[in-house]
Amino acid sequence: MSRIGKKPVDLPSGVTASVSGQQIEVKGPKGTRSFKATDDVTLAVEDNVVTITPRGKSKRARQQWGMSRTMVANLVTGVTDGFKKELEIQGVGYRANMQGNTLKLNLGLSHDVDYTPPAGVTVTAPKQTEIVVEGIDEQLVGQVAANIREWRKPEPYKGKGIRYKGEFIFRKEGKKK
Repeated sequence: MSRIGKKPVDLPSGVTASVSGQQIEVKGPKGTRSFKATDDVTLAVEDNVVTITPRGKSKRARQQWGMSRTMVANLVTGVTDGFKKELEIQGVGYRANMQGNTLKLNLGLSHDVDYTPPAGVTVTAPKQTEIVVEGIDEQLVGQVAANIREWRKPEPYKGKGIRYKGEFIFRKEGKKK
């Protein structure tokens, strides 16, 4: 039995869900999101609760059961609260600022990096050393944050680069004479 799959997903006030076949659509104050489940699970909405049940006892059905429940829970969280990733920039001269919808990164390269986020994701730079990525799609928010981090990953000797807030970077000792 899937411990995650057994739990029903509660719909808070202001959020509605509708199921048509294997497609579930969740509407909330921040927008609308949908998810298409595989044929291995059954989706049902009753009394502001979404329940997912497996069809059969196969290994794939049990795998899809927990995953589908988590995806539906993420849809509900996205349309109510949204998702947020915070990045920190460390390094002398490294900074970020917004110019219109474009994020301008100065990362010690021979050129400035311009990054335009995709639709559905908001990128802000409250300080020169902080970047905040927000949106209602958890996968897209995480991918945008990873794309920004990819420009200058934190290195282990001085710790310079773009890191997630609260991320621990294992530091190495440099050469000794």
